[in-house]
Amino acid sequence: MTTSSLVPRNPKQALDPNWKAAMTDEYTALINNDTWELVPRPPIANILRCMWIFCHKTDSDGSFVRYKVRLVGDGNAQQVGIDCVETFSPVVKPPTIRVVLSLAISGAWSIHQLDVKNAFLHDNLEEFSMIPRYLLCVLAVILLFLLLYVDDIILTASSKVLCKSIISLLASEFAMKYLGSLHYFLSIAVSSELGGLFLSQRKYATEIIERSGMSSCKPTHTPVDTSGKMSAFDSPHVTDPTLYHSLASALQFLTFTRPDISYVVQQVCLHIHDPCEAHFHALKRVIRYVQGTLHLGLHLSSSSSTSMVCYTDADWDGCPDTR
Repeated sequence: MTTSSLVPRNPKQALDPNWKAAMTDEYTALINNDTWELVPRPPIANILRCMWIFCHKTDSDGSFVRYKVRLVGDGNAQQVGIDCVETFSPVVKPPTIRVVLSLAISGAWSIHQLDVKNAFLHDNLEEFSMIPRYLLCVLAVILLFLLLYVDDIILTASSKVLCKSIISLLASEFAMKYLGSLHYFLSIAVSSELGGLFLSQRKYATEIIERSGMSSCKPTHTPVDTSGKMSAFDSPHVTDPTLYHSLASALQFLTFTRPDISYVVQQVCLHIHDPCEAHFHALKRVIRYVQGTLHLGLHLSSSSSTSMVCYTDADWDGCPDTR
């Protein structure tokens, strides 16, 4: 990836013309949306500072797309019940995305992608629906799904006319960019294939391996040692679990398109609060497995059935700590 301006690490670098232009766009969008109202400071008010977040937005092949800047509030300084009451996280769940994409493929619906210029809430939330993380509209025999992940939107509908109308309506209300057909979102590359879609997180998986310092590791053929279950008391505890926390969380997101590692990642995350050396060894084995299977992803194919089938297996006697 080559860009003219690196991600700034100090205020002086942030004043680079490219980043300054991106900050101006963000600030202008916030003002146009009436995001805040300036008022005199109440005597007992807790003042929250803001900060600028900078990053390069890239495509699925790592090529530079644009400079992305967000002005965010320091949520860690808020006190629940004083500075805020209920909070809302506009983050759609991965299973919801997979289900909706499967329905869209089966119905031969077009799938669109949009990007909101800023992620601040534009209005008051008066009430929560039973399904707060995505919007489902049933209009006669027409289905519309709008999936929201902070500032990324996936839109699909059984009616092309309705889909076009919703895109126009959103563009008239918010500062956003229409990105065309779904091709890359949340670090997931989406490519069309005969009868469906192929979802790949190859780039994201490579970044996890680099973050772990295991780029030259020897791949393994299986993600988990089947000889026994992990225990909370297997070995000495990890002195500094920071890297463990980071890698376990990253692997959890990788399961979006890699169900083959779902079980072992769940086991690794069970001990994320206080990992042992044995747990770290298991985590590294997952990374070695991912190293040799970067080409794998998730195929979503068309189906004539709209029934949802679930499987579960409860192994109550298998846990060495609670049995």
